[in-house]
Amino acid sequence: MKLSHCRMCKSTELELFLDLGFTPLADNFLSKEKLDGVEEYFPLRVVLCNGCGLAQLDYVVPPEKMYNIDYPYESSTTKTGRDHFHGMAKDIISKFSIPKGSLAVDLGSNVGVLLMGFKEEGMEVMGVEPSVNIMRKAIENGIPTIPVFFGKEAVRQILDEKGKAMVLTATNVFAHIHDLDAFMEASETLLEEKGVFIFEAPYFKHLLDELEYDTIYHEHLSYLSIKPLVQFFESKGWELFDVEEQSIHGGSLRCFAARKGHYPVNPKIQDYIENEAKEKIHDIERMKEFASAVVDHRKQLVEMLADLKKQGKRIVAVSAPAKGQTLLNYCKIGNHVLDYVTEKAKIKIGKFTPGMHIPVYGDEKLLSDKPDYALLLAWNFAKEIIANNEEYVKQGGKFIVPIPKPEIRVGSDA
Repeated sequence: MKLSHCRMCKSTELELFLDLGFTPLADNFLSKEKLDGVEEYFPLRVVLCNGCGLAQLDYVVPPEKMYNIDYPYESSTTKTGRDHFHGMAKDIISKFSIPKGSLAVDLGSNVGVLLMGFKEEGMEVMGVEPSVNIMRKAIENGIPTIPVFFGKEAVRQILDEKGKAMVLTATNVFAHIHDLDAFMEASETLLEEKGVFIFEAPYFKHLLDELEYDTIYHEHLSYLSIKPLVQFFESKGWELFDVEEQSIHGGSLRCFAARKGHYPVNPKIQDYIENEAKEKIHDIERMKEFASAVVDHRKQLVEMLADLKKQGKRIVAVSAPAKGQTLLNYCKIGNHVLDYVTEKAKIKIGKFTPGMHIPVYGDEKLLSDKPDYALLLAWNFAKEIIANNEEYVKQGGKFIVPIPKPEIRVGSDA
């Protein structure tokens, strides 16, 4: 569906600044049997709203096409991720002095890692996860979860089973929602009067500053910054009353919102707005400069890989996150460059990457096969992944970290 107006402020003043072409869905890994079938591609373009400043995709893929029975992302894959979510649960309970037995609901709850943290602290929990295969794993982990998209029906089920929630969380989910009006209506019904909505998402400023264009894919409909968020919540009678920066995923925002008047607004909200204006992150000319830098980056990375191939070096990729599929498809890095991709997530092993159709093997193949170079697609976990593959480095293996600038590393501290 082509976007006709801004999903936050409804302005029709949308201006295109980045076109990454037509790409397949980043999490649509293919079985061998499906390689000869039809693979759907969708436009991947980013526009700037000249009304409120929100950067967003101008084409919306139906969510049921993305969050289906074969959805491959599991939030428990890395220790960094697990530690982050468990720490988040503790921080929220401490920040708001939430009593034991209160209900925490997590949207896009995945296998339940964040809710495990709340549960360990004595809270009631409920997950909302539309991908049935992932929902089943959450239930196996002891986290009650309903397999629906968040909306009126989900809220009805939660109220019937658990009552109103004191905490509503959405980590890397809020930016995936197209109908934000319906989302806010459902949140109003679900949350207690002083209930808090806490969400995390990559910060658009970091995306610009660090050239993190690979985090742009069809699931990520909006690229969030403080100015449009403040305006959006105000329009709903809510307030964005606090924000914290987190290092995860290349630099994320943890935002806190609630009905107006219940919590003091941190003065740094205004500081963020002023800094965003100073940095011109809602300025179309800054966006065009970013788009030009993306084209230059593709040239640098492709040339680096081509030079290594000319030297007779064998190259593979390590990790197969969604962001990596944007990088591979936009840069046209296929089987002519990479022999294979290794992965820790079992659901991806034995399949082929979307678009480029590179085979996916288990992480152990990196050590047994000993390729010369490994392109690290999950660069946001570079330190952990390289440290975990210390033996590969000892045997002469080198890592290529693509973002923000292609560079070769021989160790986690390089």
